[in-house]
Amino acid sequence: MKHILLLVLFCALSAFAEEKSAVAAVDKGLDFLRKRQKPDGSWSSADYPALTALPLRAFLHSKGCHPDDAFIQKGLAYIASCVHPDGGIYRKNELINYNTAVCIMALADANDPKYADIVRAGRKHIIGEQQLPGKDNPLDGGIGYGDDDPHSDLSNMEFALEALASTRRYSDVSEKTKGLDYRAAIGFIQRCQNLPEVNKEKWASDDPKNKGGFIYYPGFSEAGKMDLGGGKTALRSYGSMSYDGLLSYIYADVKKDDPRVQAVIDWLQKNYTLEENPGLGPQGRFYYYHTLTKALSTTGVDKLGPADWKADLTKELLKLQRPDGSWANSNGRWFEKDPALVTSYCVLALDMIAK
Repeated sequence: MKHILLLVLFCALSAFAEEKSAVAAVDKGLDFLRKRQKPDGSWSSADYPALTALPLRAFLHSKGCHPDDAFIQKGLAYIASCVHPDGGIYRKNELINYNTAVCIMALADANDPKYADIVRAGRKHIIGEQQLPGKDNPLDGGIGYGDDDPHSDLSNMEFALEALASTRRYSDVSEKTKGLDYRAAIGFIQRCQNLPEVNKEKWASDDPKNKGGFIYYPGFSEAGKMDLGGGKTALRSYGSMSYDGLLSYIYADVKKDDPRVQAVIDWLQKNYTLEENPGLGPQGRFYYYHTLTKALSTTGVDKLGPADWKADLTKELLKLQRPDGSWANSNGRWFEKDPALVTSYCVLALDMIAK
């Protein structure tokens, strides 16, 4: 009995020490971010206001900051300066949906009435980007970058759905007739899933290594193809996009016990690792951590099979933090050599784990 009590006490003390370390890591990360803000209120590249919105969200979700803090107000004002008449929030004619979605979430986090009209206009812009159903186009129902690249993709779909869900209190009566077509959105999401039971696209595979997981958009996977033998191939499911798929289903109000949701959770459990972004190696590793945390927290998954993913990820992030408080990826795909972006991902993930 004495040994059991000592073990319980040791575990409790270890958990307390890890929690204190995580709080200290967040504080160091926020201190790094604060020092990296530019004189105009932006972070990183002024061409992409989402790269300012993410650090702002990291501050606004932390306990030690307040929307009235001068540096936060400066960042919010910078975002407001990027608003276009069409409701989009961007500087360059690229990544428009991504920028708009992340920015309206940051403005909503500030909970300041003076930004309410910008958030409402941003919602309408995002809704207007949905590719409405036509003649059996597999991209129908989805949302893309909103620029010269016309295809819908699951990453932009997730950010759009997340933005609409987290700013729902700003919806107005016009959305009752001109809101997002969620049925069409769900159709697009499931056409990105390797699950032939619901996805009738010819490429959808039920081989054990891919079944249930997701790809970038119908017919294309950033992780490439997998040789199944016998002349058969499969579009490879991969980690970050499978978490995007899970989140997209949840934000589209598909229930946790739905077979489509259970199938992706099963794939994620079988492919659980923090050593890499499964299927992509180091590419997008920190986007993967951030999306993993959002997806499992939102879905209410505390354990992924036997894995205590919260404890595992906390340890991994503490290990990867640099002495100056930042995080960054040695692989530059998707802006991940930018320490302000990656540090924002990590601070937000640790904040979600702590709640």
